[in-house]
Amino acid sequence: MAYDFRVSGRIAKPVHEVFEAVADPKQLSGYFTTGGAEGRLETGATVTWDFADFPGAFPVRVERVQKDKEIVLHWQAADDGGPAYDTTVTMSFAGLDDGRTLVTIEEKGWRDGAAGLKAALGNCEGWTGMLCALKVYIEHGINLREGFYK
Repeated sequence: MAYDFRVSGRIAKPVHEVFEAVADPKQLSGYFTTGGAEGRLETGATVTWDFADFPGAFPVRVERVQKDKEIVLHWQAADDGGPAYDTTVTMSFAGLDDGRTLVTIEEKGWRDGAAGLKAALGNCEGWTGMLCALKVYIEHGINLREGFYK
């Protein structure tokens, strides 16, 4: 049994604005990748995300992007003592009747065992924080993560 999770949040902005806040490295760096993001999220790209609060930039492989709808990416799972492996992250963007955008993030593929469960729970916390930070950033221009972790 592999570990998977899904988190969602509603952002009071149109789909295109919310999608761009994730796909554009300059905007992503304003609320999520505290050490910066290099490279736009586009099909086939490998971009770099750096989290100053969790040192070390690392590659993110973008499998597929459907503009204003979906981003699918792969990144390395937390070290569990075995061979390195990636998880798959799917971000979905859906316009709601009231003009808001529903963002859903699903991550799949951790190995069985205590280390896989711990990593999945940690990333679930991280993606929930990302959605909160995205909401505050795009709706109010505030970087929620600044000074939060370190």
